[in-house]
Amino acid sequence: MKRQPFTVGRMLEQLQDTLQLELIGDDAGLAREITSAEVSSPGLVLAGYTARFPHDRVQVLGETEISYLTSLEASRRREVLEKFLSFPIPCLFVTKGQRLPPELTQIAGKVGIPILRSKLKTAEFYTRIKPIIAEEFAPLTTIHGSLADVFGVGLLFIGKSGIGKSECVLDLVERGHRLVADDLVITTRRGNDILIGRGHDLARHHMEIRGVGLIDVQAIFGIRAVRQQKRIEVVVQLEEWDKSTNVDRTGLDGATTTILGVELPKVLIPLNPGKNITVVAEVVAMNHLLRYSGVNTAEAFNQRLMKRMQATEPAAIRQYLQEDDE
Repeated sequence: MKRQPFTVGRMLEQLQDTLQLELIGDDAGLAREITSAEVSSPGLVLAGYTARFPHDRVQVLGETEISYLTSLEASRRREVLEKFLSFPIPCLFVTKGQRLPPELTQIAGKVGIPILRSKLKTAEFYTRIKPIIAEEFAPLTTIHGSLADVFGVGLLFIGKSGIGKSECVLDLVERGHRLVADDLVITTRRGNDILIGRGHDLARHHMEIRGVGLIDVQAIFGIRAVRQQKRIEVVVQLEEWDKSTNVDRTGLDGATTTILGVELPKVLIPLNPGKNITVVAEVVAMNHLLRYSGVNTAEAFNQRLMKRMQATEPAAIRQYLQEDDE
């Protein structure tokens, strides 16, 4: 999925209320593109050291930077700002609603670098803007499948078209679980090992049920039946039953799949007449929660079985016969 360029204008439109932003000067520089997910303060650049200046990042001028600039003589301040703004900076943020030195607006306007002023304190500004920009540049892909929140576990149902993914999720919703996305799951990676799935803005919380058509899940089942996004934790692959296919029957194999470099547990569920796939999906979610708490049922059963098989002493055999009531 190709993203739109993340321009200063689009950022201003999206974050104006969240960051309490106002544009200083004209809108000539709003078409400048932001290409880095990092946010920086110029720091030593204002003192003249520019060797390691990350000029591709948006720059934040807090109270320390502004007070330093106002402490300089006018000629020195202009010299410092001309050198600082000679770099192709995407945009400047000024926090705490501070008054700007006149040279700053003049030189920035001349080179086309937009200035955005925020009423937020500098620390609060960083806290709000960093996750938003990180989300904009996070690795992203689209997956053909259905995502549901089952007992708090994000289950991603995949399989060939018409296999019954939507019907399974619809049944889960009817049982009190929540739909996140159907047919198209937009997936982004946060950090090193977290995948977040959501639906497309236009088709969000709508489902296509063959023979029925499009339905609005939120309108039919209520607001509690949907959620905007969810972490993807288990991949459930639905396949038609084939007796020649080798299916894991103990849970010891621990199949996995990889999405955007993140390894996830995968459960293969063969479909045949009479199988209650909805209940199986609920058990998959509860079993994941159990494993997350440190309990691996398959491994624990295997250890008990191996221990019993290794107990060949007569005392162990006698105990076994005494416990057998048949």
